[in-house]
Amino acid sequence: MWQEANNKLYKKVEFKDFSEAFAFMTRVAIEAEKMNHHPEWKNVYNSVEIWLSTHDAGDVVTEKDRKLSQKIDALLPH
Repeated sequence: MWQEANNKLYKKVEFKDFSEAFAFMTRVAIEAEKMNHHPEWKNVYNSVEIWLSTHDAGDVVTEKDRKLSQKIDALLPH
């Protein structure tokens, strides 16, 4: 579930291992590049933390962030 705080959307996701976390980040990177909208994120072993905000709009959450968050959710394993 995404949380909204400090003008950013935030989500932490955990995977089985580093390879799965990195593969997820690669899939997100491809979608983000298509949108020309890139997340702030951090990866430590099997976890990925993501922060979304629109820098061009003054670092606030916009529809662009919500759209990317939906795309990210669709890339998560079910």
